[in-house]
Formats: sequence, C-alpha cells, structure tokens
Amino acid sequence: MKILANDGLSPAGIQALQKAGFEVITTKVAQEQVANFINQNHVSVLLVRSATKVRQDIIDACPSLKIIGRGGVGMDNIDVDYARSRGIQVINTPASSSESVAELVFAHLFTGVRFLHDANRNMPLEGDTNFEALKKSYANGIELRGKTLGIIGFGRIGKAVAKIALGMGMRVIASDKFVGNAEIKVDFYNGQFINVDIITEPMEDIFKHADFITLHVPSQDGYVIGTEELAAMKDGVGIVNCARGGIIDEVALVDALDSGKVSFAGLDVFEDEPTPAIQVLMHPQISLTPHIGAATLEAQDRIGTELAEQIISLMKVEQN
Repeated sequence: MKILANDGLSPAGIQALQKAGFEVITTKVAQEQVANFINQNHVSVLLVRSATKVRQDIIDACPSLKIIGRGGVGMDNIDVDYARSRGIQVINTPASSSESVAELVFAHLFTGVRFLHDANRNMPLEGDTNFEALKKSYANGIELRGKTLGIIGFGRIGKAVAKIALGMGMRVIASDKFVGNAEIKVDFYNGQFINVDIITEPMEDIFKHADFITLHVPSQDGYVIGTEELAAMKDGVGIVNCARGGIIDEVALVDALDSGKVSFAGLDVFEDEPTPAIQVLMHPQISLTPHIGAATLEAQDRIGTELAEQIISLMKVEQN
C-alpha cells in the first residue's frame, strides 16, 4: 500500500510505516498534479502539512484514497467533512507540536520586550558606526517575569504556553468558549512539579488586564482581534499570533503599532500567506517568522510517529 507524504515526513515516521509494510513516497508533487500522481501511482494515503490543499476536486478525482492525514493541528487546508462523507478517514496530530509552538511564542515575546528583531536588523548596518546611539535606543526593555499573559484559546497549545509562563513567574489569565477551568501541571527537570488552577474568563477581561496577549484559536469567519478589540486593550500591550493567519486584522494592528497602543507584535502566520503584506514585513515593531511554529526536529518526530501509529491502526481495522 502506497503513502504519499507530499509535504514531507520525519525519518521516524517513514521508518515506522515501512516497517509495517507501507511504501512511503516523499516526492514533492505540485498542487495541480497531486490528483494525477495519486491515480497514476495508486496511492491510498495522502499526508500533508499546511502547503498542500486537499479540496473536493482532489477527493472526487482520487477513488483510491482511504486516508488523508494532516501533520499538525489545524485542518483548514482539507475539506474534512466532505472527505468523511465519501468514506475517507481524516486524521491529524493535535498533541505533537504544542511544546514547539509554545516555545516560539516565547521567542517572539522575548524578542519584542528586548527589541531583538529591530536590533538584529540595524546592528549589521550601523553597529560599527552608531553603536552608542543603538545602545541608547534599545535601553528601555522590560522583563516578562511578574507581568500578566493573556491566552486566547486554552486548548493544548494554550496550556503549553501557560506552563512556560507560570514557570517564569508570570501571571496567566485565559479565555476559551469551550474550556471553563484547567489544572496546569508545571513539570521541572528533576521530577518535581506544581499544579496551578486557571479559571477562564471573558475575552474582555483579557483585553483589560493583560500586558501581553497570545492567540491559540482555529481559523474562523471574521477577526478575533480588530479595531475595537485593540482599543479595549491596555496601552503598550504586546501581541503574538502563532495560530492562524486572518484572526488578527493586520491593517488595524499596524495602525495600533504606529499609534503606540501596541508596543510590539510577533507574527508567525499572516492573512495573505505565502505573500504577507509588505507593510507587515517591513514594520520595525513586528517580530517575524515564516509559519514555523511546529518546525522543530522533536515535533516533526512526534508528528511522523503519531501519523504512522494512526495509519497502521486504521488499516488493521479495515483489513479485519
């Protein structure tokens, strides 16, 4: 049985699938050629990340497909309900990348409060000629410890962010339509741990009290944060989005940065991927990464292994 991992798969995932008797194809097929490739090679399982889109046209054109797998959390690039209505299993790996995304959130937070994104742009240009002026311009950094972090969306990734924040001595508040309260277990290297109870609250309270806000919600109709929400936030707030593009109004965000309402933003995802707006890319108060939240070696190993385990389990059921 053939598996097309069109957006790549970790060596651990490939090895597990091959050991179970599957043929894994890692050839990168152009979007417009995916259906032809699947049919010509009698592919039964299509694995994707965020790059490949699996819409109704591919589903209709490929009767050999039994499983569509998404390496990661969100499945907005797959017509999930339609695929399932055609008898195709659709799987993902919601738990595998939580820690990696959470660490990237803090990479952006640390970068923002110490101006690293701007310093790394200007030091190569002016570090040898304007050192003292640069030193002065970046001298008003702040610490994260003791500050309030507001988490919008308190699922697996939101909780992973909370663990890091609590370990750093931050106050954590959270908002989620579907989670009322959660016990966060903060583990330490030596086996010790602490449990912290967090009761979620209305989003308006997050805006009112948070020094920094990070979003961990799926794609949806309309913005989670737009002009009105930005106006309700504390002056000088920092905002991080490592979730999905399109949940923040980027025009309103740039205006808020220019006015000083927002002190900095950290963006891993964008409204117009893969061609983000130039106003966002060039803004001196925005820390930027190209949608790499789950792109760690550890997360990729977990994703590959989890996909392999699900595929092997599903195909055993079908064979029986």
